[in-house]
Amino acid sequence: MPLFRTVLVADDEPSIRHILTLVLTDKGYDVRAVADGDEALRELSTRAYDVLVTDVRMPKRDGLSVLKAALAEQPGLTVVVMSAYGSQEQALEAVQAGAYDYVQKPFKPEEIVLVLRKAQERERLVRENRRLHEAQLPGASGGHILGQSAALQAVLKQVARVAPVDTTVLISGESGTGKELIARELHGQSRRAAMPFVAVNCGAIPHGLLESELFGHAKGAFTDARTARRGLFAEADGGTLFLDEVGELPLGAQVKLLRVLQEGEIRPVGESRVERVDVRVVAATLRDLGKLVEKGDFREDLYYRLNVVNLTLPPLRERREDIPLLARAFLHRFNRELNRDPPVEGFTPEAEALMTAYAWPGNVRELENAMERAVLLAEGTHVAPGSLPEKLWAASAPAPAGTAAPLQAGGDLSLKRAIRELEESYIRAALRRTKGNRTRAAEVLDISHRALLYKIKEYGIDPDAEGTRT
Repeated sequence: MPLFRTVLVADDEPSIRHILTLVLTDKGYDVRAVADGDEALRELSTRAYDVLVTDVRMPKRDGLSVLKAALAEQPGLTVVVMSAYGSQEQALEAVQAGAYDYVQKPFKPEEIVLVLRKAQERERLVRENRRLHEAQLPGASGGHILGQSAALQAVLKQVARVAPVDTTVLISGESGTGKELIARELHGQSRRAAMPFVAVNCGAIPHGLLESELFGHAKGAFTDARTARRGLFAEADGGTLFLDEVGELPLGAQVKLLRVLQEGEIRPVGESRVERVDVRVVAATLRDLGKLVEKGDFREDLYYRLNVVNLTLPPLRERREDIPLLARAFLHRFNRELNRDPPVEGFTPEAEALMTAYAWPGNVRELENAMERAVLLAEGTHVAPGSLPEKLWAASAPAPAGTAAPLQAGGDLSLKRAIRELEESYIRAALRRTKGNRTRAAEVLDISHRALLYKIKEYGIDPDAEGTRT
């Protein structure tokens, strides 16, 4: 599973360019060869490369100045320097300037292949080290997903069966149920675990920039494209790309995504050449993609491509036995992050009963936020009901008759809470009026599409469910 795919060779000798192009192409690399330093820099500015192999002595611009300029433009570029007139001082200068290695001419072409393989192994180890440092997932201990409920364990068994193969997976479930954690677990148990895991929220990127974000772009592809840029598919090469809120993809991006899934090729915006990528796609949605297909908002062929295996995450109200376990894990985490002294050790029986009885419409994310608040407000070493959000204990004790109106004597006079409740009711009403169409609902509410998506997640609203209500 190669990390490096694209190689730029810069050498003024035609024979060197020819033989390296033949050998590296035969080994599966996408090779472009140029004759001088200026041409090399122009090529690097129009297209992102993984590796630059450059001669030192070239017309117009020497290899060491090309090396420095290239790394200033693309800090992650791997550079190999070649020279027939080399010395130990020159090799040292090249490495100090950022070159991965220095090769003395004449050389056998296989030597360059070996150098690239060594560089690739170094990059793999760097990424593996980064992955291990990032493996502590939110709300979990040791990088594992917490939960003993039968509903969650059934999902984790499916994950264990599906992870070793490269099939596409669609994760569905309400907002806040942990869809990204499941995607990371799929990646972590797969043969791709040492490679990148790249996550993108399709609903948080403006439609006009989404294709560039996913597939990259060439220099000058659009007004602000001053340099070439690698897309997220290229960044995830060899690993996993997690497409959250995949139902928000515009139809143009859906067509390109389908091509990647079918052909394993991407075409950056404004680029005439295609690039091969090896990426496993895991998608997630809280919307019903089947209904979007019926409305014509989502391609049917893409839906079936994504929905090879479907993992449905249970909401927290269907795995109540996991609530105390998750809550304690969050307590330990926020004790550490907030430097709580003395630490909060647990919950009073009344507080635990309230948490277990509450429906948690925002699911695990809402529980996480509640525990952060509890650690901040708890007066002793145990969380009491008063340190929990008011809606938990208010929901468990219905108001007596005659106190429903907030402005009556003894009623709830919290202006902040009233505004939140009014905001949520307006959002639900707008989604009902537009039959779940978020773009139109944002227009009705006179807010941005991104702001609406944020608030939908904050309040745990299911747009499709609201759209079917009358």
